[in-house]
Amino acid sequence: MSVKFNQLSNAIRFLSIDAVQKANSGHPGMPMGMADVATVLFKYHLRFNPKNPNWINRDRFILSAGHGSMLLYSLLYLSGYSSVSIEDIKNFRQLNSICAGHPEYKKGSGIETTTGPLGQGLGNAVGMAIAEEIFRKKFGSTVINNKTYVIASDGDLMEGISHEAMSLAGHLKLKNLIVFFDNNKISIDGSTSLSVSDNYKKRFESYGWSFLEVNGHNEKNISKAIIKASKSNKPTLISCKTIIGFGSPNKSGKSSSHGSPLGDEEIFLVRKKLNWKNKPFEIPNEILDEWREIGNRGEQLENKWLEIINKKNPKIKNELNEITQKFDIAVLESLIQKEKAKHFESKPSLATRQCSMSVIEKISALLPLLIGGSADLSGSNNTKTQNSKVINSKNFNGNYIHYGVREHGMAAVMNGLALYGGIIPYGGTFLIFSDYCKPSIRLSALMGLKIIYVFSHDSIGLGEDGPTHQPIEQLTGLRAIPNLNVFRPADINETLECWEIALKSENTPSAIALSRQKVPYINPNNSTENKCEKGAYTVSLTSHESKVTIIASGTEVELALKVQEKLKENNIHSKVVSMPCMELFDKQSVDYKRDIIEENSLIVTLEAGSIMSWHKYIKNKGLNLGIDKFGESAPYKEVYNHFKLSEESVTNFIQKKLRE
Repeated sequence: MSVKFNQLSNAIRFLSIDAVQKANSGHPGMPMGMADVATVLFKYHLRFNPKNPNWINRDRFILSAGHGSMLLYSLLYLSGYSSVSIEDIKNFRQLNSICAGHPEYKKGSGIETTTGPLGQGLGNAVGMAIAEEIFRKKFGSTVINNKTYVIASDGDLMEGISHEAMSLAGHLKLKNLIVFFDNNKISIDGSTSLSVSDNYKKRFESYGWSFLEVNGHNEKNISKAIIKASKSNKPTLISCKTIIGFGSPNKSGKSSSHGSPLGDEEIFLVRKKLNWKNKPFEIPNEILDEWREIGNRGEQLENKWLEIINKKNPKIKNELNEITQKFDIAVLESLIQKEKAKHFESKPSLATRQCSMSVIEKISALLPLLIGGSADLSGSNNTKTQNSKVINSKNFNGNYIHYGVREHGMAAVMNGLALYGGIIPYGGTFLIFSDYCKPSIRLSALMGLKIIYVFSHDSIGLGEDGPTHQPIEQLTGLRAIPNLNVFRPADINETLECWEIALKSENTPSAIALSRQKVPYINPNNSTENKCEKGAYTVSLTSHESKVTIIASGTEVELALKVQEKLKENNIHSKVVSMPCMELFDKQSVDYKRDIIEENSLIVTLEAGSIMSWHKYIKNKGLNLGIDKFGESAPYKEVYNHFKLSEESVTNFIQKKLRE
């Protein structure tokens, strides 16, 4: 007995309806409306293998409209992914269920990325599509030829990040990217006409996209559009005219089905209207078997792919495996130690952004899939080196992306590059513009991705550009994000060590804040040990009987050393501690932390920015020296003097405190 198409899509609808109702929380309307589109995609077009969710040449399916998460969980369960059971669906939005309120990335689960903040999935998808092009160029189109499919809502397209991401995708002609726009004309507040009157066709065509329109409930209509999109030489948006809450007699086409359970009475009517005679969470065997057969075909697709590879070149499989596995850490460590030894001899005085460029130049030769970029600040961030080859629409055989002035889009794209597998992305902008990247950085940390954010112009030290460009609260804001290592190196030695830590951190993204102004070489010893790994270490000690411990980061370590000399002239002994990474220091043993921050010492913290994140180190009896007001436009030394961050002012503050 063959199963009718609408029975397959109704299985999605009722799993979604029942899960939301049981949880008494969620968004049933979108899964009900997009069930037909999703069924066509999975049944006829999507290449995936539930038995090997990490197959590198699988098509990526991204639910950017993450509020409709039950659509995704239903698809994964029905098609046979072991990651989602019927019990998980029954526990939708409950503690420890993989079926969280919005999709949360878990490698090998079929959930390709964490979505929910609207527009993020679109940005991730662009990164995945770029990654596919990079791998296709490297291994050939018979080996890598997957597509990236996205379901996006009106909210996704309203968010500003959608413009950044879609514009870049059109510019790069990412023909393997296909977006289904759930054009149901309903948002939480009501009709989208309350806030939007965009001409989507003109908008996307201006980006260089193909634009198609379909009836989102017509099987053949949808399938033909996907076939046409797959043959396009541009990315494609398929506008799917759908009815939110499809099948609900009283709530379909209304905002009332968007973000609330339908209610028992309405669900009874939906079951009657769609002729669904099954109990909650019950899928008839013939329907489940048909869905499982759709999933089983994926195993055959992967086997055919493996046959092609074996005929072409059996070694390619090993190369693919090697390139998506961890790189050789010993080789990296050897390179870093060699560079540290070289710089110990020359002791260069450089801005840490220049130090970072030197590191990137060396490691990029070691890591061919280290993919860099900048939001139109390559020369200022120093993210582009002599080893950088620009990726463009005609050639993806490169390692550097010009993101344009699209900070938020860049960060979301980097998440997608990392999620594809095998690629280590880094991207740069000014630290002040980390605010534009923040939602994507937060998701990098939430997903545990190896991504390196390069933020130059890290303080009032940038000088004349003034308070609009001088970061004050940004370091504190970044440090507040869980599972993000925030580094502020003080010289070339620390910059090397911070980059090494970032590259070795498998499940933690990194933000490296770098100076515009030059700093001296500070490390007195030629050590092979990576001292930054402990987050903080002693740089200089004038006596073991020191009364003062000055803890500083970045450019202020130089200032701390000058203050130490001033204090010594007045017979006050001190210790200078460099703290390039609070997050790593806070994880150290109690003994190590006590050794660095001695309880019987006057603790003074020093950073040219907000003091908020430093309070925990002084225990209410030391000094937090920094800036808690906006900057000033002037040459940087004058700005430091204005904010009393000169060696004379800091010395006076400490002496006054000691006299109290």
